[in-house]
Amino acid sequence: MTDDTAGQSQRLVERMTKSERDQSFPDSAPRDAATLMLIDRAGPQPKVLLGRRHHGHKFMPGKFVFPGGRIETLDVAMPSVSDLHPDTEAKLIERVENPAAGFARALALTAVRETAEETGLLLGVKRDDAPAAPGEIWTEFAKAKVHPDLGQLHFIARAITPPKRPKRFDTRFFTADATAVAHTIEGVVGPDSELTELVWVPIADAAQLDMPTITATVLEELLARVKAGMAHGLPVPFYYMEDGRFFRELL
Repeated sequence: MTDDTAGQSQRLVERMTKSERDQSFPDSAPRDAATLMLIDRAGPQPKVLLGRRHHGHKFMPGKFVFPGGRIETLDVAMPSVSDLHPDTEAKLIERVENPAAGFARALALTAVRETAEETGLLLGVKRDDAPAAPGEIWTEFAKAKVHPDLGQLHFIARAITPPKRPKRFDTRFFTADATAVAHTIEGVVGPDSELTELVWVPIADAAQLDMPTITATVLEELLARVKAGMAHGLPVPFYYMEDGRFFRELL
C-alpha cells in the first residue's frame, strides 16, 4: 500500500467515524443486502447512476442513493447465463457465518433484481427464450426474456450499518457497466415512486449531491477501482463499526 493509498483510507475511515448519526434506537442484527452502482465509461469521465429517494420516506428521505435492498429467499433460485468471477465469489463469502457459493450468488442477484424494481433497468442478456423466473419478484425478467449475467458484476465494497440505527444492513456494493442494461421498463421512476429521479453524474463530482456518508465513501472506492483497472482480484474494502469507531479492512 502506498502512502497516498494509506492516507486516503485513513481519511475515509475518519469521515465515516465522525459523521453525525443518531444511535439511540434499540439494537438489531444487520440484514444481508446488496446494491448496484451502474457505471458509464463511454465518455472522458466515468459516470455513475444515482437515484433520489422519495421525500415522503422515513428512511433517508430525499437522499441520492444507489438502487438496492435486502436479499429475498427466491433470489438464490433465479437462473443466470454466467457465474460470478471466482475472485468475486471468494470475497463475497469471506467474514460470513455460513460461507457458500449460493449465498454469494444470491447477493449478486439481489443487486440485479433491486435495480430492476427501483429503476426499470434490467441487467443481463436478451435471448429468444425466457428465464425460468422463480416467483413473482422475477417475472419482469421473464417477460422481457432477459437472463441475468453475473459475470458482468464487480464487487466493490462491503459495509455494515453501525449499531443502534433504525435500520441495519450488511450491504455488498456491486458495479456493472451501463452496457449490461438489456431492457428498460418505462414509468418505474417518478414522483410517486421509491426513486423520484435518476441522474448520471461524473463519479468525481457525485459526492456534491445530498447523499449518505457511506454512499459518498463507496463512490471514492469505485473511482479508485476504475483507476486501478477494475480487475476482479483487487482487494475489496469492508467497513464496520466497533466501540464507536469505524474500521476498514480488505477482503
